[in-house]
Amino acid sequence: MEKSNVEAENEEEQPLEPKPLLSLAPMFPTPSGYDVATQSADPPVVHVTPFTPTGSSSTRPAAASFDRPFTLSPVSVALRTPRHEVELSAEYLKPFLKQKKTTSAKRVRPTKESSEDNINRRSIKKSLNENLVSIAWPSSLDNPRESVEELLIMFDSLRRRTVQLDEKEDTSRRADMKTGTLMMSNNLRINHVKTIGHVPGVKIGDIFFFRIEMCIVGLHAPAMGGIDYMPIKDVGKDQTLAVCILSAGGYENDEQDTDILVYTGQGGNSRKKEKHDQKLERGNLALMNSKNKKSQIRVVRSTRDPFHHSDRIYIYDGLYSIEDSWIEKGKNGFKVFKYKLRREIGQPDGISVWKMAQKWKANPAARENVIQMDLSSKVENLPVCLVNEVSDVKRPIHFNYATGVKYLIPLNRETPVQNCKCRSLCLPGDINCSCARQNGGDLPYSSSGLLVRHIPMLYECSSNCQCSQHCRNRVTQKGIRLSFEVFWTGDRGWGLRSWDPIHAGAFICEYTGEVTDKMKMNTDDKEDDYIFHTACLNDKVLRWNLGAELLEETSRDIATESPKQLPMVISAKDSGNVARFLNHSCSPNLLWQAVQYDHGDDSYPHIMFFAMKHIPPMTELTYDYGIRGAPPGFKNKFPKACKLKACLCGSINCRGFL
Repeated sequence: MEKSNVEAENEEEQPLEPKPLLSLAPMFPTPSGYDVATQSADPPVVHVTPFTPTGSSSTRPAAASFDRPFTLSPVSVALRTPRHEVELSAEYLKPFLKQKKTTSAKRVRPTKESSEDNINRRSIKKSLNENLVSIAWPSSLDNPRESVEELLIMFDSLRRRTVQLDEKEDTSRRADMKTGTLMMSNNLRINHVKTIGHVPGVKIGDIFFFRIEMCIVGLHAPAMGGIDYMPIKDVGKDQTLAVCILSAGGYENDEQDTDILVYTGQGGNSRKKEKHDQKLERGNLALMNSKNKKSQIRVVRSTRDPFHHSDRIYIYDGLYSIEDSWIEKGKNGFKVFKYKLRREIGQPDGISVWKMAQKWKANPAARENVIQMDLSSKVENLPVCLVNEVSDVKRPIHFNYATGVKYLIPLNRETPVQNCKCRSLCLPGDINCSCARQNGGDLPYSSSGLLVRHIPMLYECSSNCQCSQHCRNRVTQKGIRLSFEVFWTGDRGWGLRSWDPIHAGAFICEYTGEVTDKMKMNTDDKEDDYIFHTACLNDKVLRWNLGAELLEETSRDIATESPKQLPMVISAKDSGNVARFLNHSCSPNLLWQAVQYDHGDDSYPHIMFFAMKHIPPMTELTYDYGIRGAPPGFKNKFPKACKLKACLCGSINCRGFL
């Protein structure tokens, strides 16, 4: 490989004069009939941090004061309603859809009444903004992290519901682009001012399953391009600097080293146009300027989704700097720019965690500090590793590992279990599927097994159903599909985490143990550590359906989605599974869902855990235990009525007790 100074090597190149960017919005295709001129102009690009911490005496620079406020409060959302009305109609979404031909599987045609009902649900007469006015949106200024998480939860909720509706009509499944376009059109985004350095609210190690998610939170603006850059003023001249690069596998990048990335420039590799030498313009020029000015660049790496090999997962790996560049011939025979970036020291681990977890999955014996290779003794589909990296505690107290529940009380057998007549598989849109009707008219899971939204009671297909074991409505009953490790946390005892990346809506595990009535449970302190009871749901759980609710013609009161208080409790003191190691958090990443599939007594359903958001590997899995007693003021008056404990979750939103 021949190295030389790029400017000298490329004297014959005539770099384009850098121009300021005209728009900061992600680069979406503009639908026909959409008048861009009606949109208010995007704010100018300035090199400032778009957030000022609450309580800070500093003020935002005047140049950063725009017509559009930074918060997404109800008032600001209403003020920022575009002059055109964005509807979820087939006409608006037509440019983003490619109709699919009907599959060979037989699908029952909906009746005229059901078709009209479906059209009414899809062709919303009002814009998303009218529903958004009633949303109590967290302020980005107060907690950027919470705003990012809430926005991404809303995105995936809306996306999953869009997929669910599209499947009924057998249309295109690029629901991510449709969802992103709708959210961007309604100004549901944050960090829309480009800046160098970290993006407020986005942490190193955060994962994204869709590129459009990075656009919405301001991490990487181009929906398709790999280099994101911004204009700056330098001694009276207009220049550009790179702010973020995405290594997505489309070019010949070398990313074997977790601290060094050899990145290939953009251009010359189009599938539709004739290939040619890359030019020192646009993103390539911005990278060269960033090298010369020693400017930091955000780097997003990617890897194959272990559960869907045709898809990629994107990992924010932190800040890098370019330390070298050169020109070489690519595999296609044409010249390409190469940039060697080195990761800044002192940052939290990013892609390195992935590589370690992948190594352990391939060879569990490579995991260090292992106490027991399989805590389940081969009862689970995959081994459950027991690890202690911080103390000399050897193992949890003895219990029998069980993958199912044991009922200590008689069940009501009068109500029959579901019994659909579907051949082979339950199909979306089949109005004759009794299981779909029992779930409110929709199959509760996507084709990839993700929970679409939280409902009071979910009914999976039972052993009496005629569909096969491959039916999409049989998810939780198949057991665990993730590689778990139980680890010692220190002050909170044993905890649970996974070696796998987890998609929002993915099934985690069931809470197994001995099921009995609340009134018959002996709640001494030791046993109480391993008891599940249906406490009031966390606010974030209640808001988990928020994105899906925006597709409803009548926005429902989210609080009404809270399930009824069940008379059951589950004790995992003597027998249980990995769920007994789930710790409490006031800002959880899991939610529990009541599921029925093997009996008809809805007072004693199975308790299944699902991911509330995307969860990177080696992240502790938690859920909200709820308040297990009366508020502190009642403790002196009614000492036996409550057993409040200090909360050690460390969350910003920690209640202080549970």
